[in-house]
Amino acid sequence: MSDRPNEPQAATPPPASESTPQPGRNRPHWDLEDTHPDKVEELIKGLRTVVDPEIGLDIITLGLVRNVRLDADKNEAVVTMILTTPFCPYGPALLEMARQKAEQLLGVPTAIEMGTEVWDMSMVEDGELLKKWGLWW
Repeated sequence: MSDRPNEPQAATPPPASESTPQPGRNRPHWDLEDTHPDKVEELIKGLRTVVDPEIGLDIITLGLVRNVRLDADKNEAVVTMILTTPFCPYGPALLEMARQKAEQLLGVPTAIEMGTEVWDMSMVEDGELLKKWGLWW
């Protein structure tokens, strides 16, 4: 800290765990984690098989799955997703593959709901991956 009153003070950087996305920690919280936590890991594993062929990364790593809800009373699931671009040429296929995989793993009819968030690289699950590509930080 400086003794000069008008000199800007250096901010204390946050701990590395707060400032740098950690693998598997940049995913948004899903409703499914609260209602059916036993189904989350299997669903994540299954959805990792749905890969964007242009980018070569799966929809979980890209952060495209924003929420998963399972309503046992209505016997249905809803997966909220976004796309990397509004006119993604593989968008319809990715959405349908995700729907089919979620339906298979959850065992109930599943719908895809389009989220309103605009995708950006901060949504990628593993910040280290982006560093390796030279795209972030």
